[in-house]
Parts: sequence; structure tokens; C-alpha cells
Amino acid sequence: MEDVDVAIIGGGPTGLAAGLYAARAQRRAVVWERGVLGGQIAITGTVENYPGFPDGVEGPILALDMHRQAEQFGMETKYEGITSIKREPEGSHFLLDSPDGAYRARVVIVAAGADPVKLSVPGEEEFTGKGVSYCATCDGAFFKDEIVAVVGGGDAAIEEAIFLTRYASHVYVIHRRDQLRASKILQERAFANDKIEFLWNTTVEAISGADDVDAVTLRDVHTDERRPLEVGGIFIFIGHHPNSELLGDLAKLDEGGHAFVNLWMETEQPGLYVAGDVRVDSARQLASAVGDGVTAAIRAERYLQNEYDPAG
Repeated sequence: MEDVDVAIIGGGPTGLAAGLYAARAQRRAVVWERGVLGGQIAITGTVENYPGFPDGVEGPILALDMHRQAEQFGMETKYEGITSIKREPEGSHFLLDSPDGAYRARVVIVAAGADPVKLSVPGEEEFTGKGVSYCATCDGAFFKDEIVAVVGGGDAAIEEAIFLTRYASHVYVIHRRDQLRASKILQERAFANDKIEFLWNTTVEAISGADDVDAVTLRDVHTDERRPLEVGGIFIFIGHHPNSELLGDLAKLDEGGHAFVNLWMETEQPGLYVAGDVRVDSARQLASAVGDGVTAAIRAERYLQNEYDPAG
């Protein structure tokens, strides 16, 4: 069994920021990533809202640079998933299992992110990053003067639809029901916006285009009638699923599976931190994700100093 100081679950911006700070503190910091390093930014075209890049930066390049920077300070990367996290029966360590073996960690930072709930229709995967988006704040500016569609009826969908009217010439809100789930104040704002048009009792059956999205196929849930709708982009906001399964009984979760933490990203379990999209009330933005990782790593270092290096 290998010993590590700081075990970081997830190699997105939150995990890489935590890894950078932990490694610079001369701790053995290991990041486990089961998918693509960089998380959502690795599949984002141009990132324009991350401070320090006035001309924007390509998401995959930023992800690689974050990883390279952290590894230069000694962070280790394991390209596999952690299958379980348990508290040591006696003592303050955590026991982690992976396909490659078992590990014992003094501190665990869970930064596994959240996956957007997808429509699972033809064309969705093919056009992700080419007109299919799950973040209007990230990608809305690329659709200036275009007609776009938003799928969903909750707060996130309506907030993003309103945001998109800053850029798009027209925004269709496609909802499978005949009324919204969003808060009343958001509904009032959306209904008063002449750029927003609602398509009720409607679902998206397919997404199509040449190089980029140029149309979606709609289905009326009552009549089963199908028709095309020309759009330059489609924004999907039907929910997010936090990757919090590993936490088990180690942390309290809300109804959506997000972990409760304090302002230092601490759970009630000493030495266990949850940061980024897995925690409650996350802003789900690149900049805030990085900040969460830094916060968790700083607090984890203080915990290590107090728990293991009391003379330091």
C-alpha cells in the first residue's frame, strides 16, 4: 500500500489547482483522473472569461498548461479512477482503492466535478463544442446575432436564456411541459423579453448540421408531430449530476448529491475536503473552480501541519 499526503480525486481545474498548491508545499500530492485531464475546459473551444487572457485561450491548451505547471512542482498523476474511499478504522488516514492498487492518504480532496445531464439524442456528442453547449456564460459570445435554442425549464435554463439575449438575435426555449419550473421572478423577466420565444410541450429528437449545428428536430409530446427548427446553437440545461458517489457516508449530501462544506471546503470529516462542482452552491465556472481547489489545498496544508507536523 502506497502512502500519499494529499490524494486529489479529479483532474479538472479544481483538482489541478489543488495539486499545484499541495505540491508547492512539498507534499506528495497525487491526482487521479479517470477521464480527460482538464474536465469541462478540455472540451471547450475558446475560453474568454478566465482572468489573464485578454485574447482568450483554447480550453485544451489551458488544461495542459495547468497540468504541466503542477507537475513541474512535483504533483503526480494517475490516469485511473478511485473506486472507494474509506476512513481507516483506527487512526486519521483514508484508504483509497483503485484498479492499480491501494493507497493510504492523510488528506483527501474530492474534486470530481459534475457532469451535465444530456439529451442523449443523435448529433449531441458529435456537435459538442460545435454548437452544442452546456454553458451559456462560457460560450454565449460565440453566437452573436445568431438564432439559438435553450432546452430546459428550471432556473438554470431561464437564467441562461436571458443571458443569451445579450448576444443572440433570437432565443427559443424548448420545454417538454406547458409551464416552467423556474422561479417566478425569472419567469417574469423571460416572458417580458421580446427576444425569447417559448416552445411548449416540445422535446428535441436530433441535432444536425455540417461542420457546426444548423438545425434541431423537434417533437410535439402530445401529437408526436416532428418538425425541423433552424438554429446556430443549442444550449442544454436539464440538470447536472455531481460525481459524489465515492463520498458514501463520509459527507452529508443535499438532495441533488452535492456535498455540504464550509467556506474552507471542509466537510465534517477531518481531513476530507470537497471542492468545485461536487459541493453545494458551486458557481460552476472555471475561475471559481480554481479558487475552490486553492482554498481546499491551503486548508489541507494547515490541517497537515497541525495534525502531523505540530512542531513545524
